[in-house]
Amino acid sequence: MVEMSGADALVESLKREKVNVIFGMPGGANLPMYDALNDSGIRHILVRHEQIGAHMADGYARVAKHPGVTMATSGPGATNLVTGIGTAYMDSSPVIAITGQVPTDFIGKDAFQEADAVGIMTPITKYCFMPKSAKEVPETVMKGFHIANTGRPGPVLIDVPKDVQQGKADMIFPEKIEVRGYNPITKPDLAQIDKVADLLLSAEKPMIMSGGGVIIASAFKELQELASLIMSPVVTTFKGKGGFPENHPLSLGPIGMHGHPEANKLILEADVLLAIACRFSDRSVGKWDTFGRNMKIIHIDIDPSELGKNKRPLVGIVGDVRISLGELLKVIRKKMMKPNRTAWIKRCEELKSEFRKDRNDSSNEINPRRILRKLREVLPGEAIVTTEVGQCQMWASLYFDIIESGTFYTSTGLGTMGFGLPAAVGAKVARPNVPVLDIAGDGSFNMTEAALATSVLEDIPIIAVIMNNSTLGMVAQWQRLFYDRRYIGVDLKKSPDFVKLAQAYGAEGVRVGTVKEFGSAVKKALNNDVSTVIEVPISPEENVLPFVAPGTGLKDMIMSA
Repeated sequence: MVEMSGADALVESLKREKVNVIFGMPGGANLPMYDALNDSGIRHILVRHEQIGAHMADGYARVAKHPGVTMATSGPGATNLVTGIGTAYMDSSPVIAITGQVPTDFIGKDAFQEADAVGIMTPITKYCFMPKSAKEVPETVMKGFHIANTGRPGPVLIDVPKDVQQGKADMIFPEKIEVRGYNPITKPDLAQIDKVADLLLSAEKPMIMSGGGVIIASAFKELQELASLIMSPVVTTFKGKGGFPENHPLSLGPIGMHGHPEANKLILEADVLLAIACRFSDRSVGKWDTFGRNMKIIHIDIDPSELGKNKRPLVGIVGDVRISLGELLKVIRKKMMKPNRTAWIKRCEELKSEFRKDRNDSSNEINPRRILRKLREVLPGEAIVTTEVGQCQMWASLYFDIIESGTFYTSTGLGTMGFGLPAAVGAKVARPNVPVLDIAGDGSFNMTEAALATSVLEDIPIIAVIMNNSTLGMVAQWQRLFYDRRYIGVDLKKSPDFVKLAQAYGAEGVRVGTVKEFGSAVKKALNNDVSTVIEVPISPEENVLPFVAPGTGLKDMIMSA
């Protein structure tokens, strides 16, 4: 045991959890923790808004496969984190939010900058902690990291009153921890695995639907081996985009509201569906009551609450995705049955050819499809891509193929505008030797543009491609399609000038007018040692198509406006 303050114990605990970077902003209620950071060796990256800090920690966590840490003060500092923490929760990202709180004697008395952070964030975290004494800090931190990073990952809040930070105690740093009532299941039921193998091998038209959990578990190798072994085409949910290479012969791309048309059509023809670590969200499958009526559904997920939540499977398996797929591969190999899927694969190839005729479009005139195809051409396969939310995000779903698994990250569950730029900064911190690029729209980029300041001043060079239609594009599209073009609240009136804005932050800014100019700008930006913003003017009349309207099924795709 050694006597130290709660703040010093917290920082020491972070070091023991192998934390080497924190994204945060100091304030009155967390200053003792900030003072303790001074001599810790942990890198602190100053953000300009707490929401930005949460998104940076989220982007870091998704790429590093290690919890990202963000810090904020009490009151407005903590409440500014809420959107970022909610984003991480919906997308199962392990973020540790450490907030200062007013002293324990002040809690509940409407003290200056007091907010009930635990009460506010309990619905959007895996767990919330508030240590009541300095000696509780080491165990609290260790529990927080354990909960955040095991089972289905997710954010954890540690809200530390100021007197707990300042108080001293003889500290004990536990070597391992147990959390009562928290026992994630990782090993699958082998009897159920055997049933799954038989279903897949006897199917005539099997389909694999790969969700975000494949990326979280890094089960890329196992998924590719399984698809090739049973000759099954693979679709992904949008959260699962990047879990299976989209240049693979068995890839059909994302399904859903703005999925690939061939994927949406073919999944409805499958007789057996293996759903891996996905939620069967409305944005992926449309109407729950009509999806999957004529197919046998198998669902594998580490979270037992997902099995049957939206679609009841014929066979459900609870377990770690990577372990479960590994066991499934063993069983299928033992059965030594090579299924004949010639007709099914031929059908898939025919529809892929039908819907991908525009792949050879060589026009120099700018539109989102050509821009994103050019981006894929010039961007290295290992580059990490984030996106903002809106039309830019859905165009990326349709036209930007992921070549190397685990290189695409976006806000899917909460659909948070402003996610992409700060997430790109966090991703670059996690992988400094890999290019990182944010696919953005002007409306979403505006929300967290201050992340540029951090990227420049902290020497974290990223690239942002802004498809600028001077409009809140997705809202405008819905107003076109469903509200008889009665536009309101969507015209951004060409403000700001993104080239000048980038330069004001100390980044480089460039505006392009052709596809060729765009390709050259990206190549130059890849060699820059400072962040680059590339503005691409596009028509405000551009729609994202195909489109599955809310309340309809995948069979009801709108192919043209």
